[in-house]
Amino acid sequence: MSKNGAQQAPSFIDLAAQYRRIGDRVERAISAVLEHGQYILGPEVTELERRLAAFCGAGHCIACANGTDALLLVLMAEGIGPGDAVFVPAFTFVATAEVVVLAGATPVFVDVRADSFNLDPESLEAAIGEAKRIGLRPRCVIPVDLYGQPADYQAIGRVAEANDLVVLADAAQSFGASLNGQKVGTLAAYTATSFYPSKPLGGYGDGGAIFTDDDAKAKLLRAIRCHGRHQDGSECGQVGLNSRLDAIQAAILLEKLLVFPEEIVARQASAKRYGEGLGAAVQVPKLMAGATSVWAQYTIVTERRDELAKACREAGVPTAIHYASPLHVLPAYRQFPMAPSGLSQAAWLAGHVISLPMHAYLTEETQDLIIDAVRDAVRSLKGSAAHAGLAGSPPPAE
Repeated sequence: MSKNGAQQAPSFIDLAAQYRRIGDRVERAISAVLEHGQYILGPEVTELERRLAAFCGAGHCIACANGTDALLLVLMAEGIGPGDAVFVPAFTFVATAEVVVLAGATPVFVDVRADSFNLDPESLEAAIGEAKRIGLRPRCVIPVDLYGQPADYQAIGRVAEANDLVVLADAAQSFGASLNGQKVGTLAAYTATSFYPSKPLGGYGDGGAIFTDDDAKAKLLRAIRCHGRHQDGSECGQVGLNSRLDAIQAAILLEKLLVFPEEIVARQASAKRYGEGLGAAVQVPKLMAGATSVWAQYTIVTERRDELAKACREAGVPTAIHYASPLHVLPAYRQFPMAPSGLSQAAWLAGHVISLPMHAYLTEETQDLIIDAVRDAVRSLKGSAAHAGLAGSPPPAE
């Protein structure tokens, strides 16, 4: 409540609430970096890498400048380039396809499942056949753990193994989640994540990390992130990047990591409450069997998205659309190949998803306001003679 007793408008992501909890510790951690002055790859970075690897059970963590670089560094370490096909979901943030083009390879777009929002293994298999047909070498698949839930790595892994593909998990939104008892960071040969401020584990600037159990590749990745030079100054033999995490961001993330497990529990509780409050009104997200989510976004599906967004805005409830266009229709990516069966699920979801406020400090009072706003909008829209219900059905998978 505000000082005058009125309900304050919800925040879509409330970073200020977290800062009020840990701000003193964060400021002390930043001051320690300012005292020792080792700003690039300082001791905080080494400690963060150790703690992140221990958190998820990976053999190695390689911190870097951002989540996009984390993906690109892996493609570089694997020598992926011209003539190679890299398979990416058509419904995701553009960085997943962007890095493939930057590496000189060809993104091949794959459809997603309407229930989980994640890559469809059957569409992947068809896309591999299409890549071969047009003369590309299938090399890698980048499943995306959209909105915080891991993709179906067991099924994707079977397809990848049969076709000799490297699996690079894009876990920019899912670090802290798990699948069948395994934590994100250990579900694929490589996992890339982001510490962008809005992520479940986010800094106060850019940052990213790669997880792998491969000792040799970890050493190579550490060199590539630093202009192609190993820590002893010797050259790794490959062109590198300047993609080093700074010590101030690492210091901030170390403090945030201390409260991260509690924040995951809070996010999961809020997601459960959303599901219970909205499940009869709209299509709410569902978890795969054996999966947990960190709920980077709480995303519902609605037939009349723009009208729902307008009603929420008028009620003081912020919403967001992630993502309004599938990648294959964006001007920079229209020329690239896709699964021969089409991308109908990705296209349909892009027109029907909308995300509600989600963060670890979402109070029940605030959540009630959001749930009531959505319910009221649903009732109003259902009253329209031209509409029988708000939750639509995706097209049948082809």
